[in-house]
Amino acid sequence: MSKKISIQRKAQLTGHKAAIFSLALGKNKQSLLSGAGEGWVVEWDLENPELGKVIAQVEGNIFALHYIPQAQLVIAGTMNGGVHWVDLQAPEKTLNIAHHEKGVYSMLALGDFIFTGGGDGILTRWSIAERRSLESLQLCHQNLRSIAYCKQRNEMAVGASDHQIYLLDATTLEIKTQIEKAHGNSVFSLSYSPDGKTLLSGGRDAMLRVWDLEAENKMIQNLPAHRFTINHILWHPNGKYFFTASRDKTIKVWDAKNFEILKVLEGLRDQGHFNSVNRLHWQADHLISASDDRSLIIWKMQELFD
Repeated sequence: MSKKISIQRKAQLTGHKAAIFSLALGKNKQSLLSGAGEGWVVEWDLENPELGKVIAQVEGNIFALHYIPQAQLVIAGTMNGGVHWVDLQAPEKTLNIAHHEKGVYSMLALGDFIFTGGGDGILTRWSIAERRSLESLQLCHQNLRSIAYCKQRNEMAVGASDHQIYLLDATTLEIKTQIEKAHGNSVFSLSYSPDGKTLLSGGRDAMLRVWDLEAENKMIQNLPAHRFTINHILWHPNGKYFFTASRDKTIKVWDAKNFEILKVLEGLRDQGHFNSVNRLHWQADHLISASDDRSLIIWKMQELFD
């Protein structure tokens, strides 16, 4: 029995006036947030996707985004290095903190904390309750492009523009090890496998690399996955597939067992994107993609077997 998949475009969401760089879960499983270059945070109802609503606006391109439902708090990181704490219940309590010297390119929510990675090479831990920075670590002096977390290893992986991957203890922020020269250029995306045994990395060099974390971070796959930068890597919840998004305007679906490409989603043939695909997100049993073409696409995926 051979494995096949079917992916069909379900809806295209439009309304942003600039490229979309960030996606986040909203107030419930049907609520999706997007952040874009015009500084808008838009809430979408996945059951009625044509009904987008601007719920916040900040100054600058939004590269990173997270939402705290219980506090109705939007946290947005922007190209100018600002970390914006937008209180939807009490706008007068909104904080705009100019923290990183350059852009906030990555963000990770973990327990009571938010971590931000900046263009200044600094990783910062923030208190969500106090809405302030607690500690910062200078990992390098170039952009921190991606942050990933592995529960099984209590570990954070940080990808940087110095071509390295830093593996940190998620509690103490101690650097456990570095994967040197992980890519030939900036490490744009990182994603741990659901079982915590491997780490996927994607770079500006368009390469997809697979690292065996149980064998001293040995590289076990080195794949020329796209024609241009791999902007994002996302695992399917069942762990059998993962997705890559690229500046080459495509989304690729991979078999996680043998690292073969199962499907390529592109503009004309699949009604996909016609510009760089910047971000991927899985929610309510759908794949959602965000692009420079100012739109989001909701994809429905099905498994087929011969």
